[in-house]
Amino acid sequence: MVVTTITSKENPLYKRLRLALRDNSAYKTDKFFWIEGENLCLSAIEKGWHFKELVLLEDVVPAKLEFWQTFADHIYTLPRSLLTGLSQLPSAAWILGSLSLPLSFAIDSTQPVVVLDQIQDPGNAGSIIRSAAAFGFKQVITTPGSVSLWSDKVVRAGMGAHFSVQLTESVDISYLIGMSIPVMLTDSHDGEFLHELTSKRLLPGSCLWVFGHEGRGVNANWPSDTVRRIRIAQPGGQESLNVAAAAAICLHAHASQRI
Repeated sequence: MVVTTITSKENPLYKRLRLALRDNSAYKTDKFFWIEGENLCLSAIEKGWHFKELVLLEDVVPAKLEFWQTFADHIYTLPRSLLTGLSQLPSAAWILGSLSLPLSFAIDSTQPVVVLDQIQDPGNAGSIIRSAAAFGFKQVITTPGSVSLWSDKVVRAGMGAHFSVQLTESVDISYLIGMSIPVMLTDSHDGEFLHELTSKRLLPGSCLWVFGHEGRGVNANWPSDTVRRIRIAQPGGQESLNVAAAAAICLHAHASQRI
């Protein structure tokens, strides 16, 4: 493989890379996304992903360069000053890479699905994806109006979980209702208590776990006669939980029952 060295910020290739990394929505048209940092890049290759492009710090040791050549179609090396100009982190990592977006998939109604319903915060979205992967949930989807799951902040917050689950964006609620599987709608103040359901092993094996917007909660378009509202007991008296924390509790409870 030929390794291309970039030495000037006026290089057309560098300008293209900088534009792609600065535009959080570019992945929707380009059909690939960028990740940064050795741990995240290693998580990708451990799950069988292959890089379209890798950008490395020019003084990276030869052994590392030889290793990463196996997992990329193209490799570019840059001095630290130029690499810093590409980085989205406070302190630039020595490696960045682009990956092709996975193909869309059909939702499997025989397996549980995690639904992010108009969740806006990238940190919350990434954290929920991470919890889903940790507890064995393989499908995560969003409803329209949710944060982009492949944006750099969500991917960073997911800590590699994106490479272990199937993600689908902007699925209409009407379609999800039409799947005819139980809908578990999380609610801060109303519904059945999660701990009572799990103690009696009453959580359905296949269902939709719906986690709503940080302020408004779940979308009002979910028909009340087709959902089960679930709440988490809070003996400490707080008004509500952060949505990512609530998701972790619910998904762990469901995983524990399945185990």
